[in-house]
Amino acid sequence: ELMASLQSRLQALWEEQELLLWEVRECAKWGEELEALVRDLCKPNEFERYMMFIGDLEKVVSLLLCLSSRLARVQNAMSRMDGRTEAEEKASLHFAPLLRALFQSLNERHRLLSQQREDAKDLKENLDRRERVVSGILAKYLTEQQLQDYHHFVQVKTSLLIEQKDLEEQIKFLEEQLENLEQSIP
Repeated sequence: ELMASLQSRLQALWEEQELLLWEVRECAKWGEELEALVRDLCKPNEFERYMMFIGDLEKVVSLLLCLSSRLARVQNAMSRMDGRTEAEEKASLHFAPLLRALFQSLNERHRLLSQQREDAKDLKENLDRRERVVSGILAKYLTEQQLQDYHHFVQVKTSLLIEQKDLEEQIKFLEEQLENLEQSIP
């Protein structure tokens, strides 16, 4: 029953992912239309700034999501290790050096990922400043409605990236759960 439930939830997530991929494709078409408009209206160097911002938007958001996800996994592993009882530790004294080394490794990984995430947040702040510059440029050429469409496009693109990453994580988790369950059944 548990396997059937996991498979059903996984199927629902795959269907949700298909719908999301359709939305991503629609957003990409919208982005292409906006790109053509900006190319036609702006100077080449301004268009280049726009294109760099749009490309970097996806990279920086993806980087932040990836680092946050990895950091969460390390924190979960650390909390599971912290949750060991004294009795378990005494029962496995010969594993104590290995456990200490593992915990040390997790601490170091946590420290590195935390620093990388802080660096990525700095990149995001820089990207936000660049977005304001690009908005200022576009405000000279676009109508108020076109400018609102541009801002909406940026928000939708970011939201879709976040949704995509979240769905990928959920699917990966359920697939791992299903695989572990299948391996545990004789």
